[in-house]
Amino acid sequence: MQQLLASLSLAQHSLVYNAFSFGLATFAAATIFFFLGRSQVSREYKTAISVTGLVTFIAFYHYFRIFESFDAAVQVKNGLIVATGAEFNRAYRYVDWLLTVPLLLIELILVMRLSQAETVSKSVSLGLAAAVMVALGYPGEVSAGIGSTRLLWGALSMIPFIYIVISLYSGLGAAIERQPENVKGLVRLARNVTVLSWCFYPVVYFAPFVVDLSGAAAFTLIELGYTVADLVAKALFGVLIYTIAVRKSEASA
Repeated sequence: MQQLLASLSLAQHSLVYNAFSFGLATFAAATIFFFLGRSQVSREYKTAISVTGLVTFIAFYHYFRIFESFDAAVQVKNGLIVATGAEFNRAYRYVDWLLTVPLLLIELILVMRLSQAETVSKSVSLGLAAAVMVALGYPGEVSAGIGSTRLLWGALSMIPFIYIVISLYSGLGAAIERQPENVKGLVRLARNVTVLSWCFYPVVYFAPFVVDLSGAAAFTLIELGYTVADLVAKALFGVLIYTIAVRKSEASA
């Protein structure tokens, strides 16, 4: 990893550094917005908005740690990239995902306000599948280089991912059609944003195999790609959940 970081160009370092900084600021602002926004929704949807704020808070904390770790591991001195010897900790991303990815599915289920039995059943099954998906991807992410280990664990993590996608469209499809007309389109959009943004993660994960990138170029692509996916999957998705909750609250007032 030290050799890889030292091979970053100034432009690559700047892209990664600024992406982490932007993610940090976005998640901080989103967290404040969602927790203040709880006052704008009725009691039935406050839990969904609290979970939304919790997701962005967890992301904010881990982006702070990622930013600190990257800044400690590689610095610019006299116009040159210098690896300090400190390790860039990639595990922060996976700890973040292990906590937030199941919660993202749960907040969608909560804002739909299904029956208690259906809420518990779908939250447990989809939440566990999401946690398994993240756990399976981690060994490949931290493996040395872009090789067979990354390919194997990435392929295994696609199994629960496919289960989640099928469940969101087949298992939740009927429940979405039962939603009030003023939010039905937004709930569909929230589901689609979830699936499309999550599809971006495996695209980034496997991209170095497709475009034949390695070293600093692969590192830059992966870190930028994951950051963009996080912003869409957590902050933008959270705004959709908040809008659904507000509309439902206004309709029932």
